[in-house]
Amino acid sequence: MFTKTIALQVLAASVVLGASGQDLAQVAAAKYPHRAPISEYLISDPQTEIALARSAAPAPIAAEATVLVLTAQGYQTAVKGKNGFVCLVERSWMGPVDSPEFWNPHMRGPVCFNPAAARSVLPITYRRTEFALGGLSRSQLIAKMKDLVAQHALPAVQVGAMSYMMSKDGQLGDAVGHWHPHLMFYSTRSDGSDWGADVEGSPVLLNPQFQGAPEPLATFIVRVPNWSDGAPAAQHPH
Repeated sequence: MFTKTIALQVLAASVVLGASGQDLAQVAAAKYPHRAPISEYLISDPQTEIALARSAAPAPIAAEATVLVLTAQGYQTAVKGKNGFVCLVERSWMGPVDSPEFWNPHMRGPVCFNPAAARSVLPITYRRTEFALGGLSRSQLIAKMKDLVAQHALPAVQVGAMSYMMSKDGQLGDAVGHWHPHLMFYSTRSDGSDWGADVEGSPVLLNPQFQGAPEPLATFIVRVPNWSDGAPAAQHPH
């Protein structure tokens, strides 16, 4: 039950199970009923956003990666990389479509996609972000993503797609804060059984990020012991 609860907390999208979790969800839903002004989702200093994006992965990877920053017009390349990895800071609309924090402007999710994920998962981030910044409501955004899937306008997830989320400076939502450093692995839609996810003793968790979403994708999480700078995760408050 504990691992399942943690899985539902990941990516600032969900709240803990039970009465207290329900209370948090109700508060969040009331607090973030619709998209805030775009300015609240932006980071005013590009260098600050670049550093936050790079903190998602170990320095030898992040230093050679392409780095994106979010503007009012969408993500733009701030640094052109050499290794095929792409680092950026995701915002709240990349969480589960039913998350009460879907429009939380304080959420910051540093992530660094490997080349396979940059080609096949990152396009989802681009399109959701386009629709969110364009003023669509949550239901309209979901409908647009459904249309893209129906039109086969999004690439299929590639074998080996994964990402790093090892930043101690991320803010994954009011309910979970920094959470834990972890790796994410992407596959086609799954209930997790083919990965042994959420089984007692298994280190693999099924992330709710795309469960119930239009995109036919599943995300699996494996926690790691250290933040991207090598510091033990136990030394950082959550």
